[in-house]
Amino acid sequence: MMGNFQAASLHVSGPYKAAKCLDAAYRLRGHLKTPARMAFAFATSDYLPHIAELCDTLRVDGHIQDIVGCTAAGYIEGKNEFESGSGFSVIAIQGEFGDPVALNESDFPTAVSPNAWITLANPFVFPIEEFINSANLQSPRVNIVGGLASGGGADTTAVFINGNTVDAVAVSVLGNTSIVPVLSQGCRPIGEPFTVTRADQNVIYALGGQPAYRALESAFETLTDEEKSNARGNLFAGLAGSEYVHDFHSGDFLVKNIIGADPASGAVVIAGIPRVGQTLQYQLRNSTAALDDLGRAYEPARLAKRKAYGSLLFSCLGRGEKFFGMANRDASELSESIGDKPIAGCFCNGEIGPVCSLNALHTYTAAAAVFIEKSS
Repeated sequence: MMGNFQAASLHVSGPYKAAKCLDAAYRLRGHLKTPARMAFAFATSDYLPHIAELCDTLRVDGHIQDIVGCTAAGYIEGKNEFESGSGFSVIAIQGEFGDPVALNESDFPTAVSPNAWITLANPFVFPIEEFINSANLQSPRVNIVGGLASGGGADTTAVFINGNTVDAVAVSVLGNTSIVPVLSQGCRPIGEPFTVTRADQNVIYALGGQPAYRALESAFETLTDEEKSNARGNLFAGLAGSEYVHDFHSGDFLVKNIIGADPASGAVVIAGIPRVGQTLQYQLRNSTAALDDLGRAYEPARLAKRKAYGSLLFSCLGRGEKFFGMANRDASELSESIGDKPIAGCFCNGEIGPVCSLNALHTYTAAAAVFIEKSS
């Protein structure tokens, strides 16, 4: 049964043209019939000089109260991923949202008790992991979904609220509006799970009483010859979210990059802080593992299909056609899962989403926020 809220999405290909943006605004207004509380827009970097004009047009002529968004190396709309060329995508959403909050490094919004947060950040200027860690402490069990802006260097990457650039933005999801978070990590566990028995910050010295490097070697030896030949840069460390799991699978881990490994000392350095006693299992990222993971990862979206009325999708720059060997893989999976409801998003420099009940910054993932109406 359809609820009271609706969403509409569209994309515009090519460089900025005022007439095309005006037409987009009229189309959004025509789809929704009544004003939208919030819109999220994702534009290639050549739109940056025109962001204020774009937002003004969409707000005034599209009847949208607030617009937040970011620059992107590629944008997503519906079941399509546009990985090259100029353009933008936008989704206008009816529902209950708080006013967009511009963040700085000392901020964490505490004035509201949201159902969830949608967060976009400029990775060149905003310490997003500090924000996420603060959010996990101050608002546990409140999901955060979002991404880091992309599109080039520091001068061509931006986050914006109603056309004004900011370091980062958080939008609170309130009232009868909620989200179902989705996270596709694209990895599978390899080797055996071990308990971290000696570590110092992000340096792991021992797993299960043996050198962490030896455990990594053992995991590597379980791979096929083809997997071994492509393993460079595709091996990760998975930190288990729960110690009460007897048979670990994809989705049971917070996956972190392996920064370095030293066979002499036996140490492995990761982009995360494990705790002694936590379970760690090494992970392999490749297209086969990622394709296998899609069915599991998008299951929450499929379960929300009847209530879903739109979604945001944040996919890593390292995914897409080059990684999967086929175009539109994440977008088409999400679109099919929620029944072809409106979708907009972008390719990111990092993705934000909960895993094992903990919000985290990810790489090489796809994170989605499926909007649902809690009650009609």
